[in-house]
Amino acid sequence: MNLFTYEKGFCFVYYLSQLCGDTKCFDSFLRAYVEKFKFTSVVAGDLLEFFLGFFPELREKCVDNKKGLEFERWLNASGPPLLEPDLSQGSSLIKPVETLYQLWSSETLDGNHITDIDISKWKTFQIVHLLDKLLDRSPLPPEVMMKLSKSYSALLNSMNAEIRIRWLQIVVRNNYLPDFYKVRRFLENHTSRMYTGPLYEDLCAGTMKAIAMETFYLTQNRLHVNLRRAIQQIFAHSANPAAVMTLLEDKPSDTTNPISLRNVNVSA
Repeated sequence: MNLFTYEKGFCFVYYLSQLCGDTKCFDSFLRAYVEKFKFTSVVAGDLLEFFLGFFPELREKCVDNKKGLEFERWLNASGPPLLEPDLSQGSSLIKPVETLYQLWSSETLDGNHITDIDISKWKTFQIVHLLDKLLDRSPLPPEVMMKLSKSYSALLNSMNAEIRIRWLQIVVRNNYLPDFYKVRRFLENHTSRMYTGPLYEDLCAGTMKAIAMETFYLTQNRLHVNLRRAIQQIFAHSANPAAVMTLLEDKPSDTTNPISLRNVNVSA
């Protein structure tokens, strides 16, 4: 599974909503679906059967077997989505993002114009888009990174994980030490590979392997075994494998007493 899988899933749900022809009707279906299956495990077949049962007129039209858009192909065929939504209206939302990015990318920062743009009122995807562009541009000039943190760090820290992970990756890739405690706190509180993996990779790719290893040493007992192995592989590819595995095999007996960085072997 990768990000492409999620994009394809989004397009399929969009397609189902278009079959209904009415947003309110589709919202009613979603509420009913959640109510019926909450606190249970479901598979794609459960969703589609409930969908066709909720809209019997669509079952009669055999929309599940519409040529070229068969549900079976949506679920099991390889390749790009069979149908993509029209996102042209999103250009009005992207324009302010591009404007702010250009302000942060200019050789001379225009503080007045930057502060005029209030990102606290933006939608999540707008902030994500801005942070993705800044992440791709990293490492940034030190003065830019400092002003970015001063402008947004507190605000972004109160937002969801999709936003925070991107900001913290920017922090790591720019070695911005004043915000590193937020990186550690994030890794201590999140156990999803989607969020922890990228941060561990960035930490180990830079000069902060010690922080990555110490944080993992203190939290590994709370992580799923597959995530632990994935992080261990990140360490093994970025340092002396024998030294890393020796450290990681010795699980902490008391996580209330943090180890010192000087006790962590991070020899390359």
